[in-house]
Amino acid sequence: MAKGSSARQARRSDGAALLLRLAVGPMLFTHGYNKVFGPGGLHGATRWFDALGFKPANVHARLAAAVELGAGSLLTVGAASPLPAAAAIGVMTTATLTDHKGKGFFVFKGGWEYTALVAVVASAIATLGPGRYSWDALRRRQRSGLRWGLLAAALGVGGSAAVLATSYHPEAPGSPPAAGTPAGAED
Repeated sequence: MAKGSSARQARRSDGAALLLRLAVGPMLFTHGYNKVFGPGGLHGATRWFDALGFKPANVHARLAAAVELGAGSLLTVGAASPLPAAAAIGVMTTATLTDHKGKGFFVFKGGWEYTALVAVVASAIATLGPGRYSWDALRRRQRSGLRWGLLAAALGVGGSAAVLATSYHPEAPGSPPAAGTPAGAED
């Protein structure tokens, strides 16, 4: 009786992992796709990263798009776990601490609820593992459990901290425009 119950529980976990991957992976992929092919394309994404304070902005726009495209694809098919979950956690942590900082909790006011939720779900995906409906399962490489979820969280938060420490230089409100910036160009 216990063996059958264990098998049912494993199937439920596999289904939950698949649903979570199919929710987060394509969403992350489309965020990266939008940075490259959306209305402003990479030029618009670069301007946005520059306005946020990332230097060099063109490098960070491309890296963010590549990470979102790659991690979204890998999460969707359940490959290379827990690394794509760590990448999602890193991107969402960085977004929380930059674009959503100081705007409160609710996303409709620009707050951090959405980015934090995606990071937590990515950590749950790493903890559950990709499940048997995944590329990793086909390769007989299943990594699941709390240590994998914690590793993904540590890698993601650590990666975000490294990016912020080395490349995030926001201008103080009311500061004069950078040297060589034409008057009014900062608007």
